[in-house]
Amino acid sequence: MKRKLEISELIFKILSYLFLTIFALMCLYPFIYAIAASVSGRHAVEYGQVVLLPKDVQFDAFSRMFNDNMFWNSYSNTLFLTIYGTIWALGVAILGGYALSKKRLLFRKFFNFFLVFTMWFAAGIVPQYLNYLATKDVFNSIGITDDKWLVVIAMGMAAMNIILLRNAFENVPSEIEEAAIVDGAGEFQVLSKVYIPMSKSTIATVALFFAISRWNGYFWARQMISNQNEHPLQVFIRLKLEQFTDPEAMAGWNEVYASDSVIYALIVCSIVPILIIYPFIQKYFAKGTNAGGVKE
Repeated sequence: MKRKLEISELIFKILSYLFLTIFALMCLYPFIYAIAASVSGRHAVEYGQVVLLPKDVQFDAFSRMFNDNMFWNSYSNTLFLTIYGTIWALGVAILGGYALSKKRLLFRKFFNFFLVFTMWFAAGIVPQYLNYLATKDVFNSIGITDDKWLVVIAMGMAAMNIILLRNAFENVPSEIEEAAIVDGAGEFQVLSKVYIPMSKSTIATVALFFAISRWNGYFWARQMISNQNEHPLQVFIRLKLEQFTDPEAMAGWNEVYASDSVIYALIVCSIVPILIIYPFIQKYFAKGTNAGGVKE
């Protein structure tokens, strides 16, 4: 039998649901507006007539974008950075989390403290930039001239995600590991056959964190990738925005759609893949974060 809610509890629930609904709508509205503005006519966009629904619907902005070879090139670069960057960073995080979860690791407390210390006191942008430049020189000396690999490999470290995986691995019963060792399993077999399957929720969550970070990566990609043909989608969007806000470049613009519509179309296309993938990983998100949360 359900307990009857008190007045204070009822008011709290109503206010909570109301606040969450308003917050959800505030988060959803920019995406809805981007869709509406991307398919609206030039006059409606430039004079602020688009509020929620599109006006003077046209798809010329999407057509222009899809016919731009640089758009597809940047999209492929983003897929490259996301796929390989996630695989590399996840591999580093799994190996690091597994090693730090072992009490038999020599200087374990020091390594754990050093890892957390990097989260408290970051070196700063300038030292990090100089470090990446030095890494780029090393890559060039061994024949790696594609700057995308610099973004993939040099940026494959995330202390928070290693801590999440370390805590998840610490929750795996030691008896299962001991049984696997008795059966003749080595370290990599124990990791691949025991720890990874029993921590898949946290691993899926960390993979999502890495994938979103690589997909939305802009600053370091802009700074470190000099070849325009290797720019990812976020940098391409920024360059288009700079082009469309330049009065001299837009002096002869006489299209039926606004230049902002092209930017909104690019934004929509950059968000859609994450919206498609996220529902499949959402079920692991809360469980994986809780399993890998910091515990005493």
